[in-house]
Amino acid sequence: MRRAINSLNEFLKGNYMAIHAYNEYINRAKQPELKLLLQQLQQNHQQHAMEITKRIQDLGGKPVDHPGIKGKSMEIFKMLTDHNNEPDHIVKDALAGEKRGIEISQNIVNGTLDDQSYRLVQQILDKNIKHLDLLNQALHDIQKKRGCPISP
Repeated sequence: MRRAINSLNEFLKGNYMAIHAYNEYINRAKQPELKLLLQQLQQNHQQHAMEITKRIQDLGGKPVDHPGIKGKSMEIFKMLTDHNNEPDHIVKDALAGEKRGIEISQNIVNGTLDDQSYRLVQQILDKNIKHLDLLNQALHDIQKKRGCPISP
């Protein structure tokens, strides 16, 4: 069970990283419709964090409540280096972050979870994959409005 708790905590850190990243995207976004989409995705990650927190507690573990040192370092680096507030740039950043988060999460939890925890994580990852669809659609819409060629 300890291994499952540790894996779920690593997964939880990733959700906190996503919540913090979306906070930055929301603060940079000027378009109301983009801001609303980003807020909805952030709320999904907050809900996921609550679900994982509960599962860790149900297993007798203590859930983390922050993204960890590695996550915080990545946040600081991103804040120092990224000042592009164009909507397509924000959406591309969010897309890259979601993809990276899904890949890392799959590696973290692969083979370390009990059946119930695995089902919960899979449900969350399925929702995160839907985030990719929503972000890709938003990027398409932004580029279409601008008359730009469509590129992921």
